[in-house]
Amino acid sequence: MSKKILVVLTNTAKYPTLNRATGLWLGEAVHFVDKVQQSGFTVDYVSPTGGYVPVDPHSLQMAPELDWQYYDDKTFMNRLGTTLSPGQAKADEYCAIFYTGGHGVMWDFPDNAPLQELARKIYENNGVVAAVCHGVVGLLNIKLSDNRLLLKGLQVTGFSNTEENLAELDKVVPFLTENELGARGGMYSKHDDPWKPFVITDDRLITGQNPASTSDLAQKVLEVLEALAKKKNLTA
Repeated sequence: MSKKILVVLTNTAKYPTLNRATGLWLGEAVHFVDKVQQSGFTVDYVSPTGGYVPVDPHSLQMAPELDWQYYDDKTFMNRLGTTLSPGQAKADEYCAIFYTGGHGVMWDFPDNAPLQELARKIYENNGVVAAVCHGVVGLLNIKLSDNRLLLKGLQVTGFSNTEENLAELDKVVPFLTENELGARGGMYSKHDDPWKPFVITDDRLITGQNPASTSDLAQKVLEVLEALAKKKNLTA
């Protein structure tokens, strides 16, 4: 089994209707990448149009030390400036795809057909599809080979309506993540307490509710990949 994971990041630097910066929620990349790399996996970064990925300045407020270590790492930041476009990524090289969040993804993840095709191929090749927070909107329109929506009938979580309301952006975003997950047939659930870590694993689909869920989600991805590798070895 491949030891490479594809990490999906936004190219959206500004809210279309608001004079406010957005972009990648840095910790949602950092806490995933750090954990999987420590376990021997390598990562590639891809974005809807390729190239530069902006970092949401709000994600640096009260950021933990690990985030600052990555922010100060020129190699890491240069990779955020030179991400692959979907056409440059080959699905058969990856055992998993992971969608990071930040509000920017609301505008450039849901309707990106090349990203959807990458995820479909990885999933149908017995790989893992994972997403955290707003990143789950990248899953909304993924269709499998039988034309069935990936989310239909599967347990899922993502940024809740309550959290969007508390962030005071519920009137700014083009839609509410929780509502759309349910509209696609996803069986949505969330933590009773906003901002607490919450991760759901449904076979090879793994989703996290909010930024605080990223590290736990990475651990679940590693556990599922380990189980898949053992199963493959047993049947080889």
